[in-house]
This record gives sequence, C-alpha cells and structure tokens, in this order.
Amino acid sequence: MFKFITLLKREIRSYFHSPTAYIVLCFFLVLTGFNFHMGVALLSRGPSEVTVVEAFFNSIPFWIGLILIFPPITMRLFAEEFKLGTMETLLTAPVQDWQVVLSKFAGAFFFYVVIWLPSFLYFLVFERITSTEASQAAGAFLGSYLFLLLVGLFFISIGCLASVMTQNQIVAAVMSFCLIALFFFMGLISFFSPNISPLLRDIVAYFSTIEHMGEFSKGIIDSRRLVFYGSSTVLMLFLTLQIFQFRRWKP
Repeated sequence: MFKFITLLKREIRSYFHSPTAYIVLCFFLVLTGFNFHMGVALLSRGPSEVTVVEAFFNSIPFWIGLILIFPPITMRLFAEEFKLGTMETLLTAPVQDWQVVLSKFAGAFFFYVVIWLPSFLYFLVFERITSTEASQAAGAFLGSYLFLLLVGLFFISIGCLASVMTQNQIVAAVMSFCLIALFFFMGLISFFSPNISPLLRDIVAYFSTIEHMGEFSKGIIDSRRLVFYGSSTVLMLFLTLQIFQFRRWKP
C-alpha cells in the first residue's frame, strides 16, 4: 500500500506541475459557468418542470465539456512515459505492474474530481441568492454527481487503455475521444430514428450515457447502471494491465 500511495503522489504532482492541467481546468470552469448561467437564464423565462440541476446536467455545453476533458487528462499517462523512456526507469523500482496501472488511473480520477468540485458552488450560490432549491429532491442532486463519478471511472479507464497502446499522446487522445464519443452518440440513435425496434431501443438505452444522466439527474438510481459502469471500468483496467505487461516485456 505504501508503494501505491507513493506512485499516486507522483501522478498527482505530475498533473499540477503541468500547464496542461491548468489550461484544462480553466477551460472547464468557463464552460460549466456558461452552462449554468444559460440554464438559469432559460428557466427564469417562465414556469418549468425542469429543475436547475436537470438543466445543468442535460445540456449541450455539459456534454461537450464532459467528452472533451478525458482525452487531455489521460493521453499522457502511459504514452509520454513510453516515449521518453521514463517507464523503464520506473519499472526498475520494486513496484508491481498493477500498482503502476492503478496509480495512474487513480491520479487521473483525482484530478477529474478536482475539476468538478467548483461546480458545487454554483448550486450553493444559487440557493443562497434565490432562496430556491436547485432540485426538487436531494436524490436528484446526489444522483447527478454519483453519475459523474461512475462515468468518470469508466471514461478514464478508456483513456488509460488508449494511452497504453501507443507512444503518441495525440493518437491516444484521438482514440479515447472516439471511444467516449461513441457512447454519447449512441444515445442519439433513438432521437433521430424514433421507429427503431424495441430490442434495439433497449440496447441503446443500456449503453447510452445521455439516457443514464437523464435518470440520475431526476434521482432515479438504477442498479443496472452501477453494474455496467463498475464492470466496464474493471474490464478496461484489466485490458490496460495486460497490454502494459505485454509492452513491458516486448523486446
């Protein structure tokens, strides 16, 4: 455990010593701030059944920001170290492969959580100024952030898999973006093709992150979503570990 914590501190320091991290953080804060302002301005025009929480977590700017932040967070995890040759130096230390993989995954997830922490202030300030609840129930607020954690775990694991497969950060970013965007656009199939079969609609609903967020932002926490994101994250990390071990011993 001590070795894992040491590796985790190394990964976290690497984020906050990099200008890319601050660029991503500033971009995301501007985008989410604009998204929150747009949602409040839209709801202030008249009575609506949509809450501030639902408007914030089900808008186009929200999805743009969510999809775009994962590639820059994860693209350097393995690709940069393989390219610079620092991975060989790291592996000469008495650490195990799974500790390296999990520390990089946990470090990326830690930075992802840091990015989202300021968004709590949006709702706190809104409730303080307007004396109005941002959501109809606490479950909707907690469910939305629970979904952010679940989807963050899954998408970061996809980014880890993409990064371990190449030495080029740009290639890793493109690969992870395409895989993550696939789950987003899958949710638009039923929107653009309303006449699809019920079986295909159920399959799309099971994988669609858009529909999942719609459920969680209303306080509907489906255990099937927990199983899907949890098992998918474990699968991606297992594949990452296997490829990492293959590249480590490849002549």
